Amino acid sequence: MRLYGLEEHFATADVVAAWRRHDPALAAPMMSRAVASAALLDLGEGRVAAMDDAGIDTAVLSLTTPGLQDLDPAEAVALQRPTNDVLADAVGRFPGRFRGFAALATSTPSAAADELRRAVTDLGFDGALVNANSRGQALDEFRFWDIFEAAEDLRAPVYLHPSVPVPAVTEAYYRRFGGPVDELLATGTFGWHYDAGLTALRLIVAGVFDRFPGLRLILGHWGEVVLFYLDRVAALDAVAGLERPIAEYFRTNVFITSGGIASHRYLRWSLETVGADRIMYASDHPFNREYGGSARRFVATAPISDADRARIAYENWENLIAGIRRR
Repeated sequence: MRLYGLEEHFATADVVAAWRRHDPALAAPMMSRAVASAALLDLGEGRVAAMDDAGIDTAVLSLTTPGLQDLDPAEAVALQRPTNDVLADAVGRFPGRFRGFAALATSTPSAAADELRRAVTDLGFDGALVNANSRGQALDEFRFWDIFEAAEDLRAPVYLHPSVPVPAVTEAYYRRFGGPVDELLATGTFGWHYDAGLTALRLIVAGVFDRFPGLRLILGHWGEVVLFYLDRVAALDAVAGLERPIAEYFRTNVFITSGGIASHRYLRWSLETVGADRIMYASDHPFNREYGGSARRFVATAPISDADRARIAYENWENLIAGIRRR
């Protein structure tokens, strides 16, 4: 059984330096932890050894949040090409072990769309990973649609990853308790995931998938909360003016990964909600570390049929990227 990990993060020294220039105190939630992570900078044998330990055959690598999306637009544009070239070099050094999602300067959508085309056609990447907001602007805004248009034209998936909610939301909802409690409330326990799920829902309501019906979106962490509320979200169907019920977009345009949450209970819910053809594996390395074959064991011991196990482990991903237009 081949096993792909689709939310496997990295950073470069140049990107970390840009983060420090943007936020010298590293005050943004989780930023100090990200900058301190040597594993993020490892695009060599150490990462391969960690994959072997986890039981992951191939990692689809992506620049970790906030990526280039909070930087000054000119700096972000200047960094996107060299960042993707560093990743392409790593993929070339470890063929079959590494694949790539493009890092994009979303604050300049036309440049981001051009870089996505280069990354897919010239570098062989399998799409892009974007974070849920760009300099405080939600990605459903019309100015970002150049990126989605390019992704649909390339038939390349877009992985929508969480980012820290905008400051006004963070201050209103994720402050009071201090220190690590506030930080975790705003990020990895709830805030990140609620915000990313809401972003996906806003993309649907904004009509992005009606305009680009071939667009494929990937959501991590079992659908970023919203997957568990589709029955309730259906109340929007009568007023949103969309071509289809909202739940239908999740069953045709959206794929789900585990995103480092090893829960068979969440897997069962996701299977019931969107079906085995929409689910894939992700370990969320290095923020979640799998050891002693635990990634492979999670899939191998899931209470599902062998056919569904194969779909989740490798078939869904391979089928998804088989249709990418690389020329």
